[in-house]
Amino acid sequence: MTSETNQTPTTQNRLQLTTSPHLHNNWTTPRAMWAVSAALAPSTAAALLFFGWSQIGILLTSILCAAATEALIQKLRKQPVTIGDGSVVLTGWLLALTLPPDFSLVSAGIGAIAAVGVGKHVFGGLGYNIFNPALVGRAFLQAAFPVAMTTWRSPNFADAVTSATPLGALKFDAAASALFPMFAGNTGGCLGETSALAVLASGVFLIVIGIVNWRIPASMTLGVLVFGTLIWLMNPQAHPSPVYHLLGGGFMLGALFMATDWVSSPVTSRGMWIFGLGISLIVVVIRVFGGLPEGMMYAILIMNAFVPMIDRFTRPRVFGAVA
Repeated sequence: MTSETNQTPTTQNRLQLTTSPHLHNNWTTPRAMWAVSAALAPSTAAALLFFGWSQIGILLTSILCAAATEALIQKLRKQPVTIGDGSVVLTGWLLALTLPPDFSLVSAGIGAIAAVGVGKHVFGGLGYNIFNPALVGRAFLQAAFPVAMTTWRSPNFADAVTSATPLGALKFDAAASALFPMFAGNTGGCLGETSALAVLASGVFLIVIGIVNWRIPASMTLGVLVFGTLIWLMNPQAHPSPVYHLLGGGFMLGALFMATDWVSSPVTSRGMWIFGLGISLIVVVIRVFGGLPEGMMYAILIMNAFVPMIDRFTRPRVFGAVA
């Protein structure tokens, strides 16, 4: 044997085997959560502009109650308190933006407690929740306070005191709203959903920096355009146009901030397309044929339940595995 064959491999040449994940990036959980929260600033500013500075109370109540609930549960479980990672702040913030203007602060706090306690920690905490926690909180409030959750106030720049949302006005009164106010935000609706422009600007920013995967909002948009157009062509006078679906209600907020939640959305590319198309189909069916004018919350929660199955059937085959 030569001396070369008897040499011991150096540390640099030694093959190292480690567990996954093998691919890494610079997005830690705290950095991503705070970045998404910062991206909510335009929608929050639009809410304060159109509905008044008093709405800041809803935002602060929701965030503080969500954070307090998380801290209490983690203390009871003798776990480290992780409020600083920003996830619970984001949950409270998103929940607040899905609430009507002038909503009861007590009710907002109850919704935040349900969002964190039921939507997040019942399943084990961050990274284990099946459903989007903010939407769980909103669903709880929808069931507990249905009248308050569907009572709308006109924006500050409108003449009326109370108003229906564009989707509600079309469904119940056959009165279509102009598209530009829906795009800008000068319409009735939840705090963070009325301005499609503000939500769209924030969502594009999150896609560009790599936090939001473009496939989910793209598939949802494609789905609404296809399904909405097919139904609209059946009776254009009775059904909303696909553009009306895109700008009305919580579609933009849901597509860019709710459905794209890392934990409760698929991890495979094919799965994301199935997930987004499924949400679009459900929301169009509810809006057109259901008893409610809006269905984004239910559509996302329903598809959240199918995410484990979607991931299972769309995961790539393991190298070397026999089909």
